[in-house]
Amino acid sequence: MSAVRLEHVNVTVKNPDETAAWLCDVFDWHIRWQGEAIDKGRSIHVGETDSYVAVYAPSTGTEVAKNSYRTRGGLNHIAVVVDDLQAVEERVKAAGFTPGEHYDYEPGRRFYFRDDNNIEFEVVEYD
Repeated sequence: MSAVRLEHVNVTVKNPDETAAWLCDVFDWHIRWQGEAIDKGRSIHVGETDSYVAVYAPSTGTEVAKNSYRTRGGLNHIAVVVDDLQAVEERVKAAGFTPGEHYDYEPGRRFYFRDDNNIEFEVVEYD
């Protein structure tokens, strides 16, 4: 079998443009593609050369998800590996989000935060 890797994750958000902007600011990513999507919606692919987060909104309104950890098929969090955890935590705060739990265990350190769509992000720095 050849190498297998995760290319992207696609999440529904209230405003793809706003979400893409803070993802670029916090994680130093770039917009790879943007345009019309399913149900006359809008999608923006934000990330790096070989992986990205697709942020999508339909043409009609969206609802905030319930507790994903209790919903079958729910997205519990998106984990992002960084080189400088403290610097990214400062960017998270500057974007208006509040870092939550912090953990320091092998093989690295991490913290969690929720964005304005109630999506949980885990930010990890490996030792």
